[in-house]
Amino acid sequence: MRATLLRAAALGCVLCGVASEGTYEKGSEVTLYANKVGPFANPNEVYAFYSLPYCKPAGDLEIKREDLGPLLKGDRPTKTLYSLKFREDVSWKSLCKVTLDGEQTRLFKQAIFDDYYFEMMLDELPIWGYVGELESKSLSSIISRDLDNSTHYYLFTHLDFSIAYNGAHIIEVNVSMDPLQRVDLSTSNRKVEFSYSVRWISTDVPYAERMDRYAQYSFLPQSFEIHWLSIINSFVLVLLLTGFLAIILMRVLKNDFSRYTRSNDDLEDDEEETGWKLVHGDVFRLPPCFSIFCAYVGTGMQLFSLVFFILVLAIMNMFYPGNRGAMYTAAIVLYALTAGTAGFVSAYIYCRLIGSEKARWAWNLLLSATLFPAPVLVMFCFLNTVAIMYNSQAALPFGTIMVIMVIWALVTLPLTVIGGIVGRNMARGKDFDTPCRTNKIPREIPPVPWYRQGASQVFMAGFLPFSAIYIELHYIFASVWGHKLYTLYGILFIAFTMLVIVTSFITIALTYFQLAIEDHRWWWRSLFSGGSTGLFVYAYCFFYYFGRSGMFGFLQTSFFFGYMLMASYAAFIMLGTIGFLSSLVFVRRIYRAIKCD
Repeated sequence: MRATLLRAAALGCVLCGVASEGTYEKGSEVTLYANKVGPFANPNEVYAFYSLPYCKPAGDLEIKREDLGPLLKGDRPTKTLYSLKFREDVSWKSLCKVTLDGEQTRLFKQAIFDDYYFEMMLDELPIWGYVGELESKSLSSIISRDLDNSTHYYLFTHLDFSIAYNGAHIIEVNVSMDPLQRVDLSTSNRKVEFSYSVRWISTDVPYAERMDRYAQYSFLPQSFEIHWLSIINSFVLVLLLTGFLAIILMRVLKNDFSRYTRSNDDLEDDEEETGWKLVHGDVFRLPPCFSIFCAYVGTGMQLFSLVFFILVLAIMNMFYPGNRGAMYTAAIVLYALTAGTAGFVSAYIYCRLIGSEKARWAWNLLLSATLFPAPVLVMFCFLNTVAIMYNSQAALPFGTIMVIMVIWALVTLPLTVIGGIVGRNMARGKDFDTPCRTNKIPREIPPVPWYRQGASQVFMAGFLPFSAIYIELHYIFASVWGHKLYTLYGILFIAFTMLVIVTSFITIALTYFQLAIEDHRWWWRSLFSGGSTGLFVYAYCFFYYFGRSGMFGFLQTSFFFGYMLMASYAAFIMLGTIGFLSSLVFVRRIYRAIKCD
């Protein structure tokens, strides 16, 4: 079972690096890099390969220079002692002989107990294998994750490299551990000899197709069918639900319009009117903390643009498997480039409703530039500190942090200001043009039952959109927080479209029901209703962590819940913006259709 999981993960990881370092001549040196080690169940808990007492080169370690994307993934390829010559077989060769002391033995035993894997890289092709294997007679030791004397810790000391080539190119790399050449660390024998062998195999597979073999096995055919059937089932259910909701809402509105039209034509006012028409003098009253509200809407539009462009690039196959860390790099660059959207939308709405002369638009722009990055920065500082305390490669180097900060200071912030200036100038001299005048004194809101209050409404608003993406969310989590490879971006785009449509419809419906009970405080409520799906996503994190994953330890737990909190926060802002804008269009249209005093 363990070997099967590793093969599945290796197929996904092999697809992460296909850009060759070049062509080779017979006998030329092929550099083998050691990238990282870590628990198989904890994808973010990665350490330097030589944090374990393997044979390492003398002097300073030679670390391969990497771009921003691989650094964000925790890649730090380091040159090894393995000597591989192109097309020259090695039947057996000793790498080094060492005598492990007590601390070194403990490190290997703990690594074997925690199911450590290693990752090496040859010609940009990752190679995966296990550090060792565990044979335990005591089930309690495995459950309690404690080392005991009843367990045998076998360290693999021999690696067999099988390398396929075509002409001057390397096509495929595999590594296997010889179970006959292993050392039991539970005994008193501490003398270990590491060795390796190399076999070069000719193949007819052209270099341009060297990844096709892995791509076709990245998912089983049954998984494809189940995935497509699940998304089609969700799509049909969402289509039916939104269709029924739209029909019901249109019939109710039609009856309301007819009733209000009759009451306007009737000269006798014996009956007191009820419903959403009565709050026409308060429905366009600006909410409290309006500057923060506009900043959230602007940030939500920026995040929506970011997700949309990333999905478009993914469908265009820009994140092909050989481009390691490309999506991380694209997310940072696109977030910086779409910053003008946040500044423009926020300043435009704020200045148009407040008035460009009265508005404190500079403060509004500052909020737009920091509402999302500030919490992310605080969370990153905490998690990076945790990674540094654990001496993990998940901690970003200082230079990489400075690059990201420079991008924010020189690109994101200026574009936010420029977008805000453009939005302010476009809003200058323009009224909001509300269909109804706003009363000076707010109307008293009648009491309502608990199931029609804010908390219940927000819960109902998030449940349906979350159910539309629940199935796809499992695959995304398995890819981001596991070793699966996600390539079905077309399905993901369909799921994202469904999410936007359902969020829009459900928020409009709940806004109507809120106005129908004469509650005119719909601005913040619509934003919270639309964004409540983010709360469900974060709640799903607990189910996935405890019920679907094998993650453990403070480092991985803090990374999982910390970064998922930021992802859920981003989903809250983006979907809340969609909910508010949909409700705004809806409210303006229904109040334009009636006569208001």
